[in-house]
Amino acid sequence: MENSILVQQFIDQIWNNQEFEKLDSFLHPAFKDHSLLPMLSPDKEGTIKWIINTGISFEHYTIIEDQVTDADQSMVRIKMKLKHIGSWRGIEPTGIELYTIGYRHFKFKDGKIIEHWALIDGEIIENQLKEASQGCKIEI
Repeated sequence: MENSILVQQFIDQIWNNQEFEKLDSFLHPAFKDHSLLPMLSPDKEGTIKWIINTGISFEHYTIIEDQVTDADQSMVRIKMKLKHIGSWRGIEPTGIELYTIGYRHFKFKDGKIIEHWALIDGEIIENQLKEASQGCKIEI
């Protein structure tokens, strides 16, 4: 499978649809995720836990807006559509729909993803949630 398609299918099947039974077809046995929190193992199991835990705070759907793939690497610019359904950074669920943007970088070996890095803008999320939780203020 071409590496750019591998990334597209990984994001769709694993992140968007949580089809974890397919994870081994995407990840190299030596896979390392450099973007996970320190309390999570940087491997397949840590990735699953991160996706599940993200789903506790947000219903999420990732859209690839741009992708550049060259040999053994691929970079995607993403937009994540989110619905705030659980507590996040001390902000109780608001039910609002929002978005954030970010980048994901993948490296490949033997036709599978061997490394992953992510930079997702949590500040955009937090600002939208704080604005929504404060509501509209009217002064008389």
